[in-house]
Amino acid sequence: MIKVAISLNKCDAAGQKSLVMSYLRNIPRSRISFDLIVDDDSNSIPFEEIDSLGGRVITIPPYQHILRHMFYLYRLYKKEKYDVLYATNNTMNIFPLFVAKLTGIKVRISESLSTASNYEVKKTIIKSILRLFSHLFCNYYMANGIKSAEYQFGKKTTDLGLVSLFYNPIEVEKYCYSPKERVTTRNKFEWNDKIVYGTIARFEKQKNPIFLIDVANEILKQQENAHFVIIGYGSMEDQMKSKIEQYGIGKRISWLGKREDLSLFYNAFDAFILPSLYEGFPIVGLEAQSTGLPSFFSSAVTREVSVENLSFFIELNKTAKEWADIIINGTSNLLKTQRKGRADFLRNNGFDAKQEASRLVSFFENAVKERSK
Repeated sequence: MIKVAISLNKCDAAGQKSLVMSYLRNIPRSRISFDLIVDDDSNSIPFEEIDSLGGRVITIPPYQHILRHMFYLYRLYKKEKYDVLYATNNTMNIFPLFVAKLTGIKVRISESLSTASNYEVKKTIIKSILRLFSHLFCNYYMANGIKSAEYQFGKKTTDLGLVSLFYNPIEVEKYCYSPKERVTTRNKFEWNDKIVYGTIARFEKQKNPIFLIDVANEILKQQENAHFVIIGYGSMEDQMKSKIEQYGIGKRISWLGKREDLSLFYNAFDAFILPSLYEGFPIVGLEAQSTGLPSFFSSAVTREVSVENLSFFIELNKTAKEWADIIINGTSNLLKTQRKGRADFLRNNGFDAKQEASRLVSFFENAVKERSK
């Protein structure tokens, strides 16, 4: 059995946590033991579930206090003597990987899960500086797609096949289409006679949430029976709510906050919308499409998230009205067909968590063998 440290930094109710938990729920427990290392100011730490999976959660000072953060990592790595460090923090991986090399962890994996955008100048400058050092302290590269790989590790490294691709897997059985769940949820929220458009996201600039409200307003203007559902949390919530109040559309929007029962809502929605300024590989996009839900993404989202005929990609330079027109037309066309889930497609194309978790553990085991020679 090999001993793995998983560095997550902020363990919040978002895609990065979803990815790691999809793996951990499906790993062969006889083959690895693991510790999940998270910042102690995280808002969604799954202590009980990790314990039930046979792992441990270890909280450390947040990375904003970088010296204390690295000191705690140094003590932890020295004490536990991990075989593998699996770092999932994109360009921020440099810090846990540096400490891992310092303390002699032989297998040091850096995973890229995202890209960057000129729309977030300060954040992008910091990421661009950090990625210059992405290669220094790791000896294995991973990414959740080609765009993420090229962004963090470079096109040459990616073209040479030095980056192992692990597409973001989901628990396919959990996100199957269920007519029963659809009826039950729509009854509960009184959406029976509505065309329901929804989003699930962290409300930060990356997700373009103010523009999302602009699009919602245009949809609601055009369709009397349209309803908009917003699920998530983030620092831009107040700005979004102010915009909703400005448009006077509050009665036609359900603001449901942070939730864990997402499959109910994917089933209840008629369309899913994610106008991100940039993305690596949005897990919510796969989850939505697994239930047969038409999904409308910005052109900044990788086409690797496409599932059969359910994905629509819209240019970011189009107006909110143009977005609304495309979304309404695409949704109307698919509502005329019988909805079906896409579980088989996901299983056959490397997105099933059970299959990918076993492949990930094999990757760890082979790396440990290589470094032990």
